Amino acid sequence: MNSILSAIHWNIDPEMFNLGAFALRYYALCWLLAFFVSYVIMLRIFKKEGRTQEQLDQLSIYIFLGTLIGARLGHCLFYDFDYYKDHILEIFLPFKWDKNGFQVTGFAGLASHGGAIGILTALYLFCRKTKTDFLWLADRLVVVVPIAGALIRIGNFFNSEMVGTPTDLPWAIIFDRHDNIPRHPGQLYEAIAYIIIFIIIGSLFKSNPNRQKGKLFGIFMVLLFGARMVLEHFKIDQEDFEQSMLLNMGQLLSIPFILVGIYFIFRKPKA
Repeated sequence: MNSILSAIHWNIDPEMFNLGAFALRYYALCWLLAFFVSYVIMLRIFKKEGRTQEQLDQLSIYIFLGTLIGARLGHCLFYDFDYYKDHILEIFLPFKWDKNGFQVTGFAGLASHGGAIGILTALYLFCRKTKTDFLWLADRLVVVVPIAGALIRIGNFFNSEMVGTPTDLPWAIIFDRHDNIPRHPGQLYEAIAYIIIFIIIGSLFKSNPNRQKGKLFGIFMVLLFGARMVLEHFKIDQEDFEQSMLLNMGQLLSIPFILVGIYFIFRKPKA
């Protein structure tokens, strides 16, 4: 009882304002900020290295589409396949029609690991089309990905979603829109971890932007997805089927990314 009384209550309305058919949510604002901040930083990097803003604009379109499509498919395939295998159109349409009539659902459900796969796919397609070195670009893109991820996790916090496991720690938060249990603020843990990674990767890039191609990309992969492996312990499972698993889906999906990162860290350069 004392832990409930001492916990911080979080009950903010996810909508900043509502104008009838249009509503602006904090989550959407965080997504927009993530892309804006990333664009500004990447523009400085591009200009410093003799690349044009037009090239960055083209890359931004690839990354934007890759992120959203990958994150959406990741959720539908990794977390809720049993439902979406029978409702294929709902993967791509922000509404559904059932016995209750027409319902606008939005694209409910995005998975960050799917987003990561989407970004890498978009990066590959962009590099193939523009004859850009994939690892050169990857080493620069990873400078901004952590700060974008931190902003998106803050958006999850405003949505009172992806909540943490129960705890009696003094900074426990009761997400009133979820239940009345003091919990770890798992979203904020991730946001803080990503900000630290942003500082580390940014410092490494600034100190030596021309280190061996792919090494900074590898360091990023190990740091970010290693953090995910640890921080998943403080978050509740997203789906019921994860309760019987030794490692939840987020942890399992992180393993291949970590292995790829280790490969690029220790890869021997071609003679």
